[in-house]
Amino acid sequence: MNDKIHRHHKFASLLKRRLEIGLFLALLFLAQSPMALAQVSRTLSPYSCFGLGLLNDQSQGFNKSMGGVGLGVRVGNRINTTNPASYSAIDSLSLLFDVGMSASFGQMRQGTTKVNVKSATLDYVHVGMHVAKRLGLAVGFMPFTSIGHSFSRDGVETFYNSQTMQSIKGNSIYTGEGGLNQAYIGLGWKAFRNISIGANISFVWGEYSNILVQQFSEGGVSSSSFNTIAKYYTASLKTYKLDFGAQYPVQLTRQDWLNLGATFGLGHKIAQDAELTIGDSTSVAKSPFDLPYSFGIGASWQHKNTLMVAADVHQELWSSCHMPIETAEGYVPMKGYYNNRTKIALGTQWTPDPYGKYLERIQYRAGFSYTTPYLKVNGANGPKEFSLNIGAGLPITNKINNRSVVNVGLQWLRRSPSAAGMIKEDYLLINLGMTFNERWFLKYKIE
Repeated sequence: MNDKIHRHHKFASLLKRRLEIGLFLALLFLAQSPMALAQVSRTLSPYSCFGLGLLNDQSQGFNKSMGGVGLGVRVGNRINTTNPASYSAIDSLSLLFDVGMSASFGQMRQGTTKVNVKSATLDYVHVGMHVAKRLGLAVGFMPFTSIGHSFSRDGVETFYNSQTMQSIKGNSIYTGEGGLNQAYIGLGWKAFRNISIGANISFVWGEYSNILVQQFSEGGVSSSSFNTIAKYYTASLKTYKLDFGAQYPVQLTRQDWLNLGATFGLGHKIAQDAELTIGDSTSVAKSPFDLPYSFGIGASWQHKNTLMVAADVHQELWSSCHMPIETAEGYVPMKGYYNNRTKIALGTQWTPDPYGKYLERIQYRAGFSYTTPYLKVNGANGPKEFSLNIGAGLPITNKINNRSVVNVGLQWLRRSPSAAGMIKEDYLLINLGMTFNERWFLKYKIE
């Protein structure tokens, strides 16, 4: 009897150590993520100079190649941050790690001018586990917005001084870097037999520095001291973000399920200020940024463990948000520089035989998405986004019971201008991720 108690105690101690190691690795990944993301610019697009920058794709390895769908996706062996209600489906015996990175090769075109760009970055780090009956937990880190650009243009610029506003011909050089990062903790709870609810609570932080150098060649100002003017637009922001989700799975037949999902994001004003510095003069825009309200609906149809087809519609209400604008009255928050953003995504995953030979256990994926402009550029709508995706989840070993996979994918992304004269961007992205899924919490019966 004492020997049996000793063995059970030994097993409990071993399980505790494994959990401690898992949490330590999670914290280590999360601690290193901001450093890794800060090492390279996540974008080189001129469109990132507006507002908070370009919004980042927040899908993971399993659904990046499915167009980013996830609101109605409910699986127990993946971390699905697009709908926190899905955490309640995480396998109770597993500890999940999900890490992803990408490399992009792009071309920007305006008229006959073409520029090739490339970059590489760490995209996300997620850790998930089942923490109690019907309760799943996820923590992670991912970028929220990106700013990174360097370009110039000739034309008629507007110069403001303390007495008057004048239009002066000249050349402008724009450079910028920064963006916002997002660290979150989320819970998903299976509240009733067929209804799960969840929430992600995020800490969003970051800073940006946009520099505009105006080199005036003629007219408007007689003093030579105004031939070159440098303007520094800066901000350091910290705020919270709340996102809620619900899922409702419906069994259609013995082998078919329909999963319905919905999400809601709480919008609010960001309390920090933005600054504009010109020479020795600094103007402050009081709380000029907002996070938008958002909502989405999605559904996925799953046949056995072999076929999944999913679709999402997600909208962010950016049109009611502000950004700091330089005017004759000063540097002030203003509306009218954003559009409401709608994303439509459709994706599929096919696994020929989850228990078959290696090639039959590969998860083959495809999808596409379309996103309406959320920025306004010089009064016109900004670029629309089109994305086509293919990819696969490759089992790490040839063992049938192995659940860890390497996620690989190819993505073609186009930012298509809404008005003549804007820049068109095309990118080929190579996405690479690793989902570590091992049964650390399996209970063994010891006699």
